[in-house]
Amino acid sequence: MAFHDCDRGELCFLCHISVDDLGMIVGVKMHADEVDIDESLVRRLVAGQFPEWVGLPIELVASSGTDNAMFRLGTDLAVRMPRMTGAAKDVAAEQKWVPLLAPHLPVAVPTPVACGEPAEGYPYQWTVCRWLPGTNPAVDDLASPEQLARDLGAFIVALRCVDPVDAPPAGRGVPLATRDKSTRAAIAASDGLIDTAAVTAVWQDAMRIPAWSGRPAWTHADLSPGNLLVRDGRLAAVIDWGIAGVGDPTVDLIVAWNLLPVSARLAFREVLAADDDTWHRGRGWALSISLIQLPYYQHTNPALAANSRHVIAEILADAG
Repeated sequence: MAFHDCDRGELCFLCHISVDDLGMIVGVKMHADEVDIDESLVRRLVAGQFPEWVGLPIELVASSGTDNAMFRLGTDLAVRMPRMTGAAKDVAAEQKWVPLLAPHLPVAVPTPVACGEPAEGYPYQWTVCRWLPGTNPAVDDLASPEQLARDLGAFIVALRCVDPVDAPPAGRGVPLATRDKSTRAAIAASDGLIDTAAVTAVWQDAMRIPAWSGRPAWTHADLSPGNLLVRDGRLAAVIDWGIAGVGDPTVDLIVAWNLLPVSARLAFREVLAADDDTWHRGRGWALSISLIQLPYYQHTNPALAANSRHVIAEILADAG
């Protein structure tokens, strides 16, 4: 089946699949090794392993997330189901570390309350955690951008202050230069989608920035709009800790470009006291992540692809 562009919120009559309000194409897998997950499977797993929750309503949560499918269980719980092997390995780490991090952070995190086991043909461990109220922030529709920027900065500062002893390495806590090959390959794969010459020039500048020389620190490593919850314009929760760990924490600056408007970035930078090299290294991280996401998800996750285009445009304007 050939891929093509679909309008959000409408039925695509060329593929006979629906597109939900967040731009997620329902019925299309994002990864070659992705397993089948639906409400029926979740209901059987819960009934077989947690009979105390039998009968609670189960509802798929619309999300632009790529590693886990999320289902609301009753009013107070959520079920996270890894989509593929690469995400399944994160379950044990989240079960161990999120409860230890929670007391040190100024906002809520999804503390696990149970860990499910493989069954019913589903091959991975899975998580039941507390449901957290709030909504994902929308780019260009933030009630209080500068306040949110300060909240995000305060969250990152608090996370960096947590003792890193014995913590796992962060999934993205590596030198930015280690992504040079994959980023350049993504630029080549994006020919016709973006101004490849312009982004190549910005990426080459990022490769000249000195590597992080500070002490390793805790980093969430995936601060995208889909992993944030806001209430009344304030940061209320940070979710999806699958690749969190210790390393170069610069990657957490990506939220300056994937969510915050230009007018709020100074407040964010001031809270973090980020020098020029750190700031521009963070911009390089945001560019690399978005460049790699765009060609990979352009047809299977339109919401994420749209955010990637937004980031790239913001960075080109920022660097211009």
